[in-house]
Amino acid sequence: MKQSKGKISRDTTAFLYERLSRDDNLDGDSYSIQNQKKLLVKVAKEKGFTNLVHFYDDGISGVTMERPGFISMIQEIEKGKASAVFVKDLSRLGRNYIEVGRLTEEFFPDHDIRLVAVSDNIDTDEGENELAPIRNLFNDNTA
Repeated sequence: MKQSKGKISRDTTAFLYERLSRDDNLDGDSYSIQNQKKLLVKVAKEKGFTNLVHFYDDGISGVTMERPGFISMIQEIEKGKASAVFVKDLSRLGRNYIEVGRLTEEFFPDHDIRLVAVSDNIDTDEGENELAPIRNLFNDNTA
């Protein structure tokens, strides 16, 4: 399919979501927003995405799903603006077992969104990861 000039394809668009809570900040630089951005850009490009859009929340706990960057990303997904979401790990999406489960099991599939959680070795294009729900539960309990 040929695209008209200036039109960005949903198929090549990925949303990269970075989150850092105050608690993560105690772990040093490894979780920094900038380091997450570098990692996610590298992996998204390796997987063929050329239009990368960043959403982030800095200093906000993953326990709440009421995060401005996260909400903006969800709204853009609902508009059909991307085909993938990249996060460093599932805990970046959130530390609420029920809500993250709803995202990964219902919302993303319903919107045809590929989820890549780099450190958790999850890529929904490569099949279902049986450990994802267990990681999600662990993330909820470490909040």
